[in-house]
Amino acid sequence: MSQILWVDDEIDLLQPYIIYLKGKNYDVHTASNGEDALDMIREGGALDIVFLDENMPGMSGLETLQEIKRLHPELPVVMITKSEEEHIMEQAIGEKIADYLIKPVNPSQILMCLKKHIHQQAIVTEQVQQNYRQEWSDISYMIDTATTIEEWQAVERTLSKWDLELENSPMRSLIEDQRTQANAAFSKWIAKNYESWFEGQRDKVQSTTEAPLMSHNVMKHSVFPLLDKGEKVLLCVIDNFRYDQWKTIQPLVSEFYTVSHEEQYTSILPTATQYARNAIFSGLMPLQIQEMFPQYWVEEGDEESKNQHEKELVQTLLDRYRRRESFNYWKVNESDFCERVIAQLKGSKAPLNIVVLNFIDMLSHSRTESKMMRELANDEAAYRSLTLSWFRHSPTHELLRRAAELGYTLVLTTDHGTTRVKNAVQIIADKNTNTNIRYKVGKALNCSSKNVFMIDQPKRVGLPCPNVSSSYAFCTGSDFFAYPNQFNYYAQYYRNTFQHGGISLEEMIIPLVTLVPKK
Repeated sequence: MSQILWVDDEIDLLQPYIIYLKGKNYDVHTASNGEDALDMIREGGALDIVFLDENMPGMSGLETLQEIKRLHPELPVVMITKSEEEHIMEQAIGEKIADYLIKPVNPSQILMCLKKHIHQQAIVTEQVQQNYRQEWSDISYMIDTATTIEEWQAVERTLSKWDLELENSPMRSLIEDQRTQANAAFSKWIAKNYESWFEGQRDKVQSTTEAPLMSHNVMKHSVFPLLDKGEKVLLCVIDNFRYDQWKTIQPLVSEFYTVSHEEQYTSILPTATQYARNAIFSGLMPLQIQEMFPQYWVEEGDEESKNQHEKELVQTLLDRYRRRESFNYWKVNESDFCERVIAQLKGSKAPLNIVVLNFIDMLSHSRTESKMMRELANDEAAYRSLTLSWFRHSPTHELLRRAAELGYTLVLTTDHGTTRVKNAVQIIADKNTNTNIRYKVGKALNCSSKNVFMIDQPKRVGLPCPNVSSSYAFCTGSDFFAYPNQFNYYAQYYRNTFQHGGISLEEMIIPLVTLVPKK
């Protein structure tokens, strides 16, 4: 039973209201002045809400409000007053009242106030769950009948919407089951169609008209047209950034930017920085980079950073299209460097400015390696929460605000997403095979799982072939690779960590958003 404290110097006149609320199963406590009300609160009674008269003799309503907030900042207080003077309303709002009612009030106003401030979460949760129950079969039908990339994009948007809305609901397991179902179907669809996207022009390894928008066409698709219109562009690439994470931070970005165009594109395989982000900046598939610019391609087994030549690759892209725009490129790994980017952006004369933010990538890796981070981000909801907290408090938030003030059109995207892995599958490979647990490239790969997608002729899909007999193996859904040696140890170590490189909706169907500054 919800506990109400009603404070009014004419409390005896409010007996009809109190009887009405008790009939609605509320327990109403009363006080005729501020001092008595504070004594009741100090005694430690578990109250859910306080109705407080503003105009009382002795301690005023506003004075009582200040003391209540000092004792219990989280306790909602509804101010009730005869006065409509603006300064009283502003002072009460400044003291963080939950609501403001003008006398005379009627019982339905009081009941609505209670539902809003005590029962809102329960009411919203129940309505959301009812809506999801009604839509559950529609989502299953979407998954079962999806045959185009546009339909799979719609599936990812719908699942992400319900991931967000049900993240605190007991029905969350149902949406997780549907995502598992969707990823199983999506992986089969990718295995069936991926190679066909590169048919017809295999010499150049460019997608046919039937292929979706993929990594190597992002700049041409979303950045070049803005430059052609004479706009100043800030391309912000957030590593490991999923569609649901974009929807999580969108309200904060919307403080100073308006979404002009939101879409999703498809990351190439492997969904890893070495391949996908280099493809974005070069406008080429990895095989083309290796053949045309071998000095900028780093092999899997090399010790040097796999993405150290991104600035040079951008220049090759501009040169091939005979574009004369100057550009800036920054890679941000630390917060103080982001502040330096802000200063440089202010004085930049270049129409194209590119910033790579690696925080989400560092978050996913630290979560794998740190027990504390595993506790902080033990599922997708917590992972999104950490992303939101990072964005709200990091200089990235300030960077985008300043970019908006300076009139930069923002293109916000990523190179790939991540997925939470759960099931270890055994793979046998030679010692030169790469270390990523979502995909493997090497000789004589041998995996018994039927859910692994194998590419035996990598060049047919624009991938380098380290050896004549090299092939690629991709995990699907929530699987990850582990070797027979110490299999149980690594299965336990990586289970429920966020990884990338394989095939899932979260890794491959990723955000590409164009935003314009608010005036």
